[in-house]
Amino acid sequence: MTTGIGRFGLKRLLPAALLLLAGVSGAQAAPYGDKLMLFNWSDYISPKLIQAFEDKYHVKVVQNFYESNPEMFAKLRAGGDAQYDVIVASNYYIPRLIESGLIQPLDKSEIPNYSNLMARFQKPSYDPTGKYTAAYQWGDTGIVYNTEKLGQQPNSWSILFDPKANPKYPFALGNDAQVMTGAACAYQGHGYACQGRDNWKQAAQLLLKTKKRSNFSGFVDGTPVLRQLARGSVAAGVSFNGDYLQDKANNPQAYKNLKFVVPKEGAELWVDTMAIPDKAPHAKLANKFINFILDGKNGATLSNFTWYASPNKAATPYLKPALRKPPSQPTAEQMKHLHYTPALKGDSLQFVQQLWGEVQSR
Repeated sequence: MTTGIGRFGLKRLLPAALLLLAGVSGAQAAPYGDKLMLFNWSDYISPKLIQAFEDKYHVKVVQNFYESNPEMFAKLRAGGDAQYDVIVASNYYIPRLIESGLIQPLDKSEIPNYSNLMARFQKPSYDPTGKYTAAYQWGDTGIVYNTEKLGQQPNSWSILFDPKANPKYPFALGNDAQVMTGAACAYQGHGYACQGRDNWKQAAQLLLKTKKRSNFSGFVDGTPVLRQLARGSVAAGVSFNGDYLQDKANNPQAYKNLKFVVPKEGAELWVDTMAIPDKAPHAKLANKFINFILDGKNGATLSNFTWYASPNKAATPYLKPALRKPPSQPTAEQMKHLHYTPALKGDSLQFVQQLWGEVQSR
């Protein structure tokens, strides 16, 4: 899964027959523009969907990729809000994007399939009126570890934070400030969605102490760490249920001893959402793309490719059986321990980021 793929400069012309029917002579670009700029996590959409959308609207979909929400946010602030047409951002970054003026309201008149979303995704806490986003996929963040090296461990953050659980094998921590702060808070008994400077300081102290262990290998994002786990270069790390399932299906031998668990102390429940940057060059086409993804069969094609749960009720009949059970669909008991990452802002966000910077640099 390569990041940072360059943009194409190709244009796709309408077929001559359609031009004649429209009474237009000569070459002309498609009515919504000649391309759609999609900014997404790597390996997070079926090529079949890309091809189908291109064929339907006679455009080229140009994909650029990122590996973390902070990377996505930084690129938007650096001018990406005028470069990309659709972004896929995690729920706790949505309030930040709205308040920063980096995304625009959806045009619901162009998105009739919005009604296909399950009720809890239509007016979620991170976008209470459903004005700016449409849910794309959802899942949870947990721990993947090697049972051959570490044995059967309890479903707990102790796999990472307790030296007794893993005294010698290399392990990684996640690379997202709020997710890892939440994990440390949860392990210390304050809950994943913890608040308050004292709790955050204690979490940072635990993270720093963990980082200083001799077998700590580094801070690694959720998708790349699976590659390290599959190679055997680390024995435990923080990752996502869908990525784990997808990689396991593609490489069962490398995953035979790798297990995904939801920590009992509390972990992240997340929703990745589609949004349109404030200065998107092809906003009308962007709304069409969102509506296309929210079609029931297209939503199922998406989830059947990514191995993540679909927020689309119309997609349910078309999902593969594995996507209707754990770990793709958390159990009722696991859902009790899953929480949205708080959408911090202002002094609180700055304080957590400052602590995280100290953890990484010291």
